[in-house]
Amino acid sequence: MKTESKSLTKKDLFRANWRWLWSSQLSWNYERMMAPGYFFTVLPFLRRWYQDDELVEMMQMQSQFFNVNAFVGSFIIGMDLAIEEKQGSKAKDTVAGIKTGLMGPLAGVGDTIFSAIIPTICGSIGAYMGLKGNPLGALIWIIVNLIVLFTRFNFLNWGYYQGNKLIDSASGKLNLITDSAILLGVTVVGALIPTVIRAKVPFVYHAGKVTLKMQDILNQIMPSLVPVVLVALVYWLLGKKNVTSTKMIWFVLILGIVLSYFHILGA
Repeated sequence: MKTESKSLTKKDLFRANWRWLWSSQLSWNYERMMAPGYFFTVLPFLRRWYQDDELVEMMQMQSQFFNVNAFVGSFIIGMDLAIEEKQGSKAKDTVAGIKTGLMGPLAGVGDTIFSAIIPTICGSIGAYMGLKGNPLGALIWIIVNLIVLFTRFNFLNWGYYQGNKLIDSASGKLNLITDSAILLGVTVVGALIPTVIRAKVPFVYHAGKVTLKMQDILNQIMPSLVPVVLVALVYWLLGKKNVTSTKMIWFVLILGIVLSYFHILGA
């Protein structure tokens, strides 16, 4: 462990906020989404807290897939920093679980508030006033964005406070918290499959007066069975060596075209 103090100051939290502000979306990619931005944000603290193999291990963990609304993602970073500050590498599974469990729910909340409600309401008011020649329209929009920026900066501090509070109140129960967070994340992902992925089997079998619709039969076995099977197939293939997300995108496109041509798969 390095001799440099592990304790974080307000300056450190501001530094983390600043790095997340610039990197959260700048390095976004289809393979790991916002993971490079998250890694860049926490990298100075990883170097402060860990050395050698321990540092490599934590860097690999922090480079894993991550995707959340950029405005509220700093809350997770704050919790992460608070937990690692106190627990070190022993909290690796806890941090990974919290990231997995919270990024889905917080993405929904953040997208609704900061990407839909606020821009729609405040933006439409400002735009309408601007069209009428009222310069207050532009001023309102600037003020709203400054308030959002100020609020965004406070999310990391709030997350850091909650992370410290979590450690103090749940000492010795981090494994339970980890399992709960992972379970929440898996539940959210599972619920997304039938709502986001649209895939049906349009094939209809005719024999005399008998007509069997394949999709109706599959629904009796398990609703949304086809989307679940497709997700399971992609997940399994991604675990294979030399299989990247780009290759899987092409695979799904080609597979969809071929199966659609033979009326095996449809939307």
